[in-house]
Amino acid sequence: MPLPPAPSKRAALLAPDAYSLRAADEPADTTPQREPSVPTTPPITADVAPPARGTGRKRKSPTQPTNDRPAVSHAPPASVDSPEQNLQARRQSTATSNVERTSAVSPVTSNRRRHSGKATHGGPARLFVLDTNVLLHDPMSLFRFEEHDIFLPMIVLEELDGHKKGMTEVARNGRQTSRTLDALVAQQGGDMTKGLKLSATGHQSARGLLFFQTEPLDNALPSSLPQGKADNQILGVVHALRERHPQREVILVSKDINMRVKARALGLAAEDYQNDKTLDDGELLYAGALALPQDFWTRQSKTIESWQSGSHTFYRVSGPSVGQFYINQFVYFEAPGEPSLYARVTEIRDKTAVLKTLKDYTHLKNAVWGVTSRNREQNFALNLLMDPEIDFVTLAGTAGTGKTLMALASGLTQVLDDRRYTEIIMTRATVSVGEDIGFLPGTEEEKMGPWMGALDDNLEFLAKGDGGNAGEWGRAATNELIRSRIKVKSMNFMRGRTFMNKYVIIDEAQNLTPKQMKTLITRAGPGTKIICMGNLAQIDTPYLTEGSSGLTFAVDRFKGWPHGGHITLARGERSRLADFASEVL
Repeated sequence: MPLPPAPSKRAALLAPDAYSLRAADEPADTTPQREPSVPTTPPITADVAPPARGTGRKRKSPTQPTNDRPAVSHAPPASVDSPEQNLQARRQSTATSNVERTSAVSPVTSNRRRHSGKATHGGPARLFVLDTNVLLHDPMSLFRFEEHDIFLPMIVLEELDGHKKGMTEVARNGRQTSRTLDALVAQQGGDMTKGLKLSATGHQSARGLLFFQTEPLDNALPSSLPQGKADNQILGVVHALRERHPQREVILVSKDINMRVKARALGLAAEDYQNDKTLDDGELLYAGALALPQDFWTRQSKTIESWQSGSHTFYRVSGPSVGQFYINQFVYFEAPGEPSLYARVTEIRDKTAVLKTLKDYTHLKNAVWGVTSRNREQNFALNLLMDPEIDFVTLAGTAGTGKTLMALASGLTQVLDDRRYTEIIMTRATVSVGEDIGFLPGTEEEKMGPWMGALDDNLEFLAKGDGGNAGEWGRAATNELIRSRIKVKSMNFMRGRTFMNKYVIIDEAQNLTPKQMKTLITRAGPGTKIICMGNLAQIDTPYLTEGSSGLTFAVDRFKGWPHGGHITLARGERSRLADFASEVL
């Protein structure tokens, strides 16, 4: 009786029982298996390197028991390539996915992004236990964890129920979270004991499952922790899940710093919810200006084109520097012994860009309501503020850089002189630096009076400079005229309004959340210009950081929009005392 043919390379590398360990989303292998009725020839595998340790971990469901399998018992490969080629391809795929992933997509920190779960490493999906404050902070956080699973303890649902009453932002988020959970539970064919598909409500990016605590979980927390406290109950659930599913990585996600510290003290994995952060590092914020290299003219001398249009000169340039440009970004060239260039990018096509020279607001003949720019960044800012084609301007900078003064001077010029806008509307976030002084009397504008000290200070300076030798009566008339065109409004009553042909100034925008920023910017009607100003180093809202501020959110989202511009003011011009204090304090 002849011996059967030797098994193929694929059969040599993969044991037949490995097919039974495939993940739920992997296709079943329908290849008929040969019955081992006759001993087969042992495969020759001396020239094939074994797979690396840990690369053959199998993905399991949250309720699947742990099986100790050898490292080679992984899912069948899609091709008959050698293990070295498959391992190299997986490494290249992992590196590519890690480079392309940004902080605005992943809800976890960068060290977790390097281990992005099932699709990359072949291991089981992580199980994230969400604290109540995460759901109250971002109702859409359930759908931000990509292919990983989410577990909600029963005490979290109890706390959600206690925060659903009221008109605050937290209460609104609690009610929205409850509605989302109700929609997930009501999905057809859903089983809470086996997990509910997070993609059932249309969020296709969420490929994991949602688990609820449907039975009591035994925990072994230290007796010194009060068992009745909600935070300790959540920590107990995390500990019990880690003991029940040792093959999975169970991570607590909480916005509470003390909660994360206690979890790590107990040996539990805990992370902050990072999806609300636009940037991981404030140093990466778009500055709005770019210094051209010292050899710019030498490299561009053969390919540059220039022409004149009115008082502006245009340059069409190409080369590697164009890849760093954004629309309405300012570029400048300063070198000893060579002519300086200050321009704005107005067009980008393929590998070429068009630069337009700026209007010089440092000269007294171009003064804006008596105000001239004192440095390069202020000149850039005034070019944005005075351009009728720019609908949205963001100004960032430390104290004393002239943000409010330039915005008001530009507004008064375009309202009273150019008649481009009908009036100036000014608002700001009413966040106290210290203890609140209580309710304020009077009308809406009178209540906002104490918050508008910066407006009064700058108006006093602008009115004094414009009055000249008109005398006391002339200055009083000027002040009355100016104040008649400036309206102070509270942010609390902005919902539903539409501003038409208005010049809107949003001061202290660093204290706004991204949702509040969206609410204010979407109030703009035809012919309206909005200016957002703020200092990211002076955030007074307790739950915001430089990365999650609404000002950072607006700067990053409007970067490169043809009708928006941003500039970061670098040097203070208030006084030498204020400049020194900004640096050393």
